Order: sequence, then C-alpha cells, then structure tokens
Amino acid sequence: MSDPSEASDPAGTERSAPVPGHRLLRLVEVMETLRRECPWDSSQTHESLAKYLIQESYETLETIEDGDYPQLREELGDVLLQVVFHSAIGAERPEGDPARFTVDDVADAIIDKMTRRHPHVFGGADVSGTDEVWSNWEAIKAAERSAKAKAGGGSGETSVLDGVPFAQPAVLLAYELQKRAVRNGFPADLVGDDGAEGGELFTAVAAERDQGRDPETDLRLAARRFDARVRAAEAAARADGHEPRELSDEQWREYWSKTGG
Repeated sequence: MSDPSEASDPAGTERSAPVPGHRLLRLVEVMETLRRECPWDSSQTHESLAKYLIQESYETLETIEDGDYPQLREELGDVLLQVVFHSAIGAERPEGDPARFTVDDVADAIIDKMTRRHPHVFGGADVSGTDEVWSNWEAIKAAERSAKAKAGGGSGETSVLDGVPFAQPAVLLAYELQKRAVRNGFPADLVGDDGAEGGELFTAVAAERDQGRDPETDLRLAARRFDARVRAAEAAARADGHEPRELSDEQWREYWSKTGG
C-alpha cells in the first residue's frame, strides 16, 4: 500500500507534509497482520475485547484528570486500537452477513452522524448559540430513533430517554437521564428524591446539574481530594513515628485537621 503522504495535489506537485490521518492506514494493516499471525489476537472476539475497551477508556480519563497530556497520546492510541480491532473482527464475517462491517463502515457511520447532527455547520441551518445547537441535536436524535424504530417494524414512537445506557456508572447514569429528560421539556422541579433507596443521591446529582456542573467529574475530584488528604495525614503521622493503622480516633482527627480543608 502506498503512503498517502506521497500523493500529489491536482496540480501535480508533491505535498510538502503528510496527509493528516495517513498513519491510520498503517494501523489497519498492522491489525490485519496480527489477526492472521498472532495466536492471541486471532482468537479474540467482540465479547472478549469488551473489557479492554472499558479499561482503556478509564486509563485515558485518568491521564486527562492528571493533566498528563504527553501520555494522553499513548492512551488515545490504546482506545483507537480497540476500534480498529473490533472493525477487523467485523470485516472477517462473510459478505451479506448483517453483522459484517469494516473500519470504513465505522468511519462512514460517524461521518454521516456528525454531518447530519450539525446542520448549522454542514447545512444551511442558522443557530443563535449553544442552546439552539443542543435543541437541534436532541430533535435530530429523536427523529433518528423514530426512523430506526419504524425500520425495525415498530410504530416509531420513542421515549426521550431511549439510548441512555444503564451499564454506565450510577452517578453518570442519573445525570444523563435527568439531563435528557429536562432538555426535552420535562419540568426540572420534578427531578427529586422519590423517598426510596438512592433518592437522596439522585437529588444530589440534580443539584450539581442545576449549577451547570458535571456530578461524575466533581465526585471524582472530591474522591481525589479525599485520597490526597488521607495520604497527607498518614505521612504526617509517620513523620511523628506513628503507624497510621494504629492511630486512635483522636489522633486521626488531629492529623486530619493539620491537612487543611
């Protein structure tokens, strides 16, 4: 396969810089070779790889939270590998199999989706600001879900909550359900504690959302602050010759107060 960076422009002159994305073609080639020649890679399935997609995504998130942007390149590569890996598996299915897809099919799907959902960029629609962008986005998604339901033999009637994955972390799930409902006309004041298990937590998520904050991100930040403060208190105790696990409640409180907060 020739390197697209060596291609010429319409005038016949060679480009002075590689085409952005040209190395993705090499990644596809590497993945195809691994599927043919590596015992482990060739034995993988969509199901066996599922856990790695989650793991790599969380490692990428941690890198972003740490602000380790030089490392982010590698972590994003690991996520990209999962996309290419699944695409290679899909491409091995026989022609005509509805479960068959290639990496180009994956790219086409997201290109179509992004252009369709951004009519103010790729079409003739005008928007007044971010709020109208979101409003259009939700309306387009609703139309897509309805069309998909009809294509599957249904009536086309859908819920504004369709498509929210329940497998995601609980705080993020609560946030997404609330956001989706309110953005589609559900009264915000009806989002509250239902009096049953988890109701208070659900309301706490709503309070964060009302402030325009992301409760998942904020809770992770709070957890990191707690982690750092506990470690600081432990370090202070060890500096005084104490083993943290042997501290009394009073000693813990003393060292805790010294860490601030």
